[in-house]
Amino acid sequence: MLSKRIFDLAAASLGLAILAPLLLVMALLIKLESRGPVLFRQERVGLNGRTFRIHKFRTMYDGAQSRGTELTIGSDPRITRVGRVLRKYKLDELPQLIDVVRGDMSLVGPRPEVPRYVRHYSERDKAIVLSVPPGITDFASIRYRDESALLGRASDADAVYVTQILPRKLRYYRFYVRRRSLMLDLRLILMTICAVAGARRYR
Repeated sequence: MLSKRIFDLAAASLGLAILAPLLLVMALLIKLESRGPVLFRQERVGLNGRTFRIHKFRTMYDGAQSRGTELTIGSDPRITRVGRVLRKYKLDELPQLIDVVRGDMSLVGPRPEVPRYVRHYSERDKAIVLSVPPGITDFASIRYRDESALLGRASDADAVYVTQILPRKLRYYRFYVRRRSLMLDLRLILMTICAVAGARRYR
Protein backbone atom coordinates (compact mmCIF):
# COMPACT_ATOMS: atom_id res chain seq x y z
CA MET A 1 0.00 0.00 0.00
CA LEU A 2 1.62 3.19 -1.24
CA SER A 3 -0.18 5.39 1.31
CA LYS A 4 1.15 3.21 4.16
CA ARG A 5 4.73 3.48 2.85
CA ILE A 6 4.45 7.26 2.51
CA PHE A 7 3.07 7.52 6.05
CA ASP A 8 5.80 5.24 7.43
CA LEU A 9 8.59 7.16 5.72
CA ALA A 10 7.28 10.57 6.79
CA ALA A 11 6.52 9.55 10.39
CA ALA A 12 9.78 7.64 10.90
CA SER A 13 11.89 10.46 9.45
CA LEU A 14 10.12 13.00 11.63
CA GLY A 15 10.47 10.74 14.66
CA LEU A 16 14.22 10.35 14.14
CA ALA A 17 14.62 14.11 13.81
CA ILE A 18 12.57 14.93 16.92
CA LEU A 19 14.05 12.13 19.03
CA ALA A 20 17.67 12.72 17.97
CA PRO A 21 18.71 14.38 21.31
CA LEU A 22 17.11 11.55 23.33
CA LEU A 23 18.72 8.91 21.12
CA LEU A 24 22.12 10.52 21.63
CA VAL A 25 21.67 10.56 25.43
CA MET A 26 20.68 6.88 25.44
CA ALA A 27 23.64 6.01 23.24
CA LEU A 28 25.97 7.82 25.64
CA LEU A 29 24.52 6.03 28.69
CA ILE A 30 24.94 2.65 27.01
CA LYS A 31 28.54 3.45 26.12
CA LEU A 32 29.38 4.72 29.60
CA GLU A 33 28.03 1.67 31.39
CA SER A 34 29.64 -1.13 29.39
CA ARG A 35 32.00 -1.75 26.52
CA GLY A 36 30.68 -2.76 23.12
CA PRO A 37 28.65 -1.23 20.30
CA VAL A 38 25.72 1.07 21.02
CA LEU A 39 23.49 -0.73 18.54
CA PHE A 40 22.64 -4.42 18.49
CA ARG A 41 21.88 -5.96 15.10
CA GLN A 42 20.23 -9.32 14.58
CA GLU A 43 18.98 -11.26 11.58
CA ARG A 44 15.21 -11.29 11.27
CA VAL A 45 12.76 -12.52 8.63
CA GLY A 46 10.79 -9.83 6.83
CA LEU A 47 8.59 -9.31 3.78
CA ASN A 48 8.27 -12.39 1.54
CA GLY A 49 10.71 -14.30 3.76
CA ARG A 50 13.63 -11.98 3.00
CA THR A 51 16.07 -11.64 5.89
CA PHE A 52 17.40 -8.32 7.13
CA ARG A 53 19.34 -7.07 10.14
CA ILE A 54 17.17 -5.27 12.68
CA HIS A 55 18.53 -2.33 14.73
CA LYS A 56 18.09 -2.07 18.50
CA PHE A 57 19.91 -0.31 21.28
CA ARG A 58 22.21 -2.83 22.96
CA THR A 59 20.71 -3.78 26.33
CA MET A 60 23.00 -6.67 27.23
CA TYR A 61 26.67 -6.93 28.01
CA ASP A 62 28.87 -7.32 24.94
CA GLY A 63 28.92 -10.93 23.71
CA ALA A 64 25.89 -11.94 25.80
CA GLN A 65 24.12 -13.54 22.82
CA SER A 66 26.80 -16.23 22.67
CA ARG A 67 26.24 -17.07 26.35
CA GLY A 68 22.57 -17.94 26.40
CA THR A 69 19.28 -18.30 24.57
CA GLU A 70 17.97 -15.84 21.97
CA LEU A 71 15.01 -15.30 24.28
CA THR A 72 15.26 -12.81 27.14
CA ILE A 73 13.96 -14.52 30.25
CA GLY A 74 12.88 -12.84 33.49
CA SER A 75 15.64 -10.99 35.32
CA ASP A 76 18.25 -12.09 32.78
CA PRO A 77 21.72 -11.37 34.28
CA ARG A 78 23.02 -10.53 30.81
CA ILE A 79 20.98 -7.30 30.79
CA THR A 80 22.73 -4.10 31.88
CA ARG A 81 21.19 -1.58 34.30
CA VAL A 82 20.64 0.90 31.50
CA GLY A 83 19.29 -1.93 29.39
CA ARG A 84 16.60 -2.77 31.93
CA VAL A 85 15.25 0.78 31.78
CA LEU A 86 15.36 0.83 28.00
CA ARG A 87 13.51 -2.48 27.81
CA LYS A 88 10.89 -1.48 30.38
CA TYR A 89 9.81 1.51 28.31
CA LYS A 90 10.56 -0.12 24.93
CA LEU A 91 13.14 2.58 24.22
CA ASP A 92 15.53 -0.05 22.88
CA GLU A 93 13.18 -0.40 19.89
CA LEU A 94 13.51 3.23 18.74
CA PRO A 95 16.47 2.58 16.38
CA GLN A 96 14.05 0.49 14.33
CA LEU A 97 12.85 3.80 12.92
CA ILE A 98 16.03 3.46 10.82
CA ASP A 99 14.71 0.14 9.49
CA VAL A 100 11.41 1.82 8.62
CA VAL A 101 13.17 4.56 6.65
CA ARG A 102 15.28 1.91 4.88
CA GLY A 103 12.12 0.05 3.88
CA ASP A 104 12.86 -3.14 5.82
CA MET A 105 10.08 -2.49 8.33
CA SER A 106 6.85 -0.57 8.85
CA LEU A 107 5.71 1.31 11.93
CA VAL A 108 2.91 -1.23 12.39
CA GLY A 109 2.91 -4.86 11.36
CA PRO A 110 3.69 -8.38 12.59
CA ARG A 111 6.88 -8.40 14.64
CA PRO A 112 9.79 -9.93 12.70
CA GLU A 113 11.04 -13.21 14.17
CA VAL A 114 14.49 -14.77 14.01
CA PRO A 115 14.77 -17.54 11.37
CA ARG A 116 14.71 -20.39 13.91
CA TYR A 117 11.21 -19.43 15.07
CA VAL A 118 9.90 -18.73 11.57
CA ARG A 119 10.65 -22.39 10.85
CA HIS A 120 7.76 -23.17 13.22
CA TYR A 121 5.31 -21.21 11.04
CA SER A 122 2.90 -23.29 8.99
CA GLU A 123 2.89 -22.70 5.23
CA ARG A 124 -0.41 -20.84 5.69
CA ASP A 125 1.12 -18.57 8.32
CA LYS A 126 4.15 -17.87 6.14
CA ALA A 127 1.88 -16.94 3.21
CA ILE A 128 -0.18 -14.54 5.33
CA VAL A 129 2.22 -13.10 7.91
CA LEU A 130 5.18 -12.62 5.58
CA SER A 131 3.02 -10.97 2.90
CA VAL A 132 3.39 -7.57 4.61
CA PRO A 133 6.41 -5.68 5.98
CA PRO A 134 7.14 -6.46 9.63
CA GLY A 135 6.44 -3.71 12.14
CA ILE A 136 7.76 -2.05 15.27
CA THR A 137 4.43 -2.64 17.01
CA ASP A 138 1.21 -4.58 16.61
CA PHE A 139 -1.49 -6.24 18.72
CA ALA A 140 0.86 -9.02 19.86
CA SER A 141 3.55 -6.54 20.95
CA ILE A 142 1.02 -4.80 23.18
CA ARG A 143 -0.46 -8.02 24.56
CA TYR A 144 2.93 -9.59 25.26
CA ARG A 145 4.93 -6.56 26.33
CA ASP A 146 5.72 -8.47 29.58
CA GLU A 147 6.78 -11.58 27.65
CA SER A 148 10.15 -11.79 29.40
CA ALA A 149 8.48 -12.06 32.81
CA LEU A 150 6.10 -14.75 31.53
CA LEU A 151 8.99 -16.81 30.18
CA GLY A 152 10.91 -16.29 33.41
CA ARG A 153 8.29 -18.38 35.21
CA ALA A 154 8.63 -21.30 32.79
CA SER A 155 10.85 -24.33 33.37
CA ASP A 156 11.53 -24.57 29.61
CA ALA A 157 11.16 -21.07 28.17
CA ASP A 158 11.93 -22.06 24.59
CA ALA A 159 9.26 -24.79 24.59
CA VAL A 160 6.69 -22.45 26.15
CA TYR A 161 7.44 -19.79 23.56
CA VAL A 162 7.12 -22.19 20.62
CA THR A 163 4.07 -24.13 21.81
CA GLN A 164 2.07 -21.44 23.65
CA ILE A 165 3.13 -17.86 22.97
CA LEU A 166 4.11 -18.04 19.28
CA PRO A 167 0.79 -19.61 18.14
CA ARG A 168 -1.12 -16.83 19.93
CA LYS A 169 1.09 -14.19 18.37
CA LEU A 170 0.45 -15.69 14.94
CA ARG A 171 -3.30 -15.32 15.49
CA TYR A 172 -2.78 -11.62 16.20
CA TYR A 173 -0.54 -11.32 13.14
CA ARG A 174 -3.15 -12.93 10.85
CA PHE A 175 -5.85 -10.71 12.32
CA TYR A 176 -3.82 -7.58 11.55
CA VAL A 177 -2.92 -8.62 7.99
CA ARG A 178 -6.54 -9.31 7.10
CA ARG A 179 -7.83 -6.03 8.53
CA ARG A 180 -4.89 -3.67 8.00
CA SER A 181 -5.58 -0.05 7.15
CA LEU A 182 -4.09 3.35 7.90
CA MET A 183 -6.74 3.94 10.57
CA LEU A 184 -5.91 0.64 12.26
CA ASP A 185 -2.21 1.60 12.20
CA LEU A 186 -2.97 4.92 13.88
CA ARG A 187 -5.05 3.13 16.50
CA LEU A 188 -2.25 0.65 17.23
CA ILE A 189 0.35 3.42 17.51
CA LEU A 190 -1.86 5.18 20.07
CA MET A 191 -2.47 1.92 21.95
CA THR A 192 1.28 1.30 22.06
CA ILE A 193 1.99 4.75 23.48
CA CYS A 194 -0.70 4.25 26.15
CA ALA A 195 0.58 0.76 27.02
CA VAL A 196 4.19 1.90 27.37
CA ALA A 197 3.11 4.89 29.44
CA GLY A 198 1.16 2.52 31.71
CA ALA A 199 -2.13 4.29 31.07
CA ARG A 200 -3.90 1.00 30.42
CA ARG A 201 -3.20 -2.70 30.07
CA TYR A 202 -4.50 -4.15 26.83
CA ARG A 203 -5.45 -7.84 26.68
